[in-house]
Amino acid sequence: MKKLAVLFAALCVVLVSFSQQMSAKLDTILSTYAHLHKFNGSVLVAKKATILLNKGYGYRNAAGNVVNDENTIYQLGSITKQFTAAIILKLQEEKKLRVQDKLSKYFPAYPKGDSITIEQLLTHTSGIYNYTQNGDFMSKEVTNPATREKIMALFKDKPLDFSPGTGWNYSNSGYSLLGYIIEIVTGKPYEEVVRKYIFTPLQMTHSGFDFTHLKSTEKATGYFKLDNPNAAPAPTVDSSVSFSAGAIYSTIGDLYRWHNALLTNTILTKAQQEKAYTPVRNKYGYGWGIDSLEGKRRVGHGGGIHGFITNIARVPEDDVCIVLLSNASDQTLEEITKTIFNVLYNKPYELPKERTIIKIPEETLRQYIGEYEVRPDLHVVISIKEGELIALPTGQSESVIHAEKEDFFFVKEQDIQVEFTRNDKKEVTGFILHQGGANVPCKKIK
Repeated sequence: MKKLAVLFAALCVVLVSFSQQMSAKLDTILSTYAHLHKFNGSVLVAKKATILLNKGYGYRNAAGNVVNDENTIYQLGSITKQFTAAIILKLQEEKKLRVQDKLSKYFPAYPKGDSITIEQLLTHTSGIYNYTQNGDFMSKEVTNPATREKIMALFKDKPLDFSPGTGWNYSNSGYSLLGYIIEIVTGKPYEEVVRKYIFTPLQMTHSGFDFTHLKSTEKATGYFKLDNPNAAPAPTVDSSVSFSAGAIYSTIGDLYRWHNALLTNTILTKAQQEKAYTPVRNKYGYGWGIDSLEGKRRVGHGGGIHGFITNIARVPEDDVCIVLLSNASDQTLEEITKTIFNVLYNKPYELPKERTIIKIPEETLRQYIGEYEVRPDLHVVISIKEGELIALPTGQSESVIHAEKEDFFFVKEQDIQVEFTRNDKKEVTGFILHQGGANVPCKKIK
């Protein structure tokens, strides 16, 4: 018996040492990204009920020199959708609705509402126009409270992108409708319903909805770009605008509570989660994106809202949870998530490296001026401003692309590289867009 006790103690020492080594690796990775201004936010990484990293990096508020920590509160954006989907499943369990119900049951006058189901709203297969594609509204009106009628007017009378059930198109409009249906069915505000079914039972005390009026000192300031203490804060999207598609705010700790509740079937049953995690189209289920890792199901969702980019990724079978919340609109979260998974599953990984900027003569820069097609609905216009090469994608803000060498440029704060291509006459014919592990050839069209 004494030998067994000694062996057990030795095994515990080894496991603790292994966890400490893994924690140190993860901290090095995040610190490197933060040093290169590629990550500013909070991170939680857990495996088998052991929290390996629970830490903040960079600034909660740059002007006030306040740093992020594990208690910083962030807007989640579309991570909200998994909570909305969970409420729909709970209401179905209580026989207050069915996912096969037609939209017309709740909105009788909705155009073609008798051909659209709740399930199609959940899985982005309804064909309903996504109201956040309205650039004028998104740039000018999102900070103002909006009624249900105003939001619905942005998409209700737009033509469907496809016949319901025949295609896939990410639609915040669909998830807003789910929130409105929840209110109709329960007779209560969406926020109150989510608190009743999820936040209160799980003691998610740092989670809520009205970020605009949140007075907590732990509230993060959101930035479109955070590269100096004088960076301008991003406007705060009103919760009535993002609503059930993206209004929730939270912390890495509260989202870990949510992960554990799902593991233990506390809120949703195993059968309900199986339904949520079953892809219908485009690897998407009920508020979750679905993929695989080491032959096991990986589920997750990203979020993006003015000033914030977020990501949660889980492997339920292995009790793995990764939460990354950024208040600097960092576009590297998927790349960081992949690197963290590589560490957790003992696969090779690379730390990001600081790229060296070189000066290219303006005469050479002029060769790159033009319009390039990434895909039919996404073009990039390349121009020169004050001796710098500028890239302006359709519907997005412009970015400076810096030269690392001739014909090879990069965006400083993001994992984006642009490699220009030439023909036999040395004329620029396009570029290869290197982003998120993909290499996309883009043709110069003007």
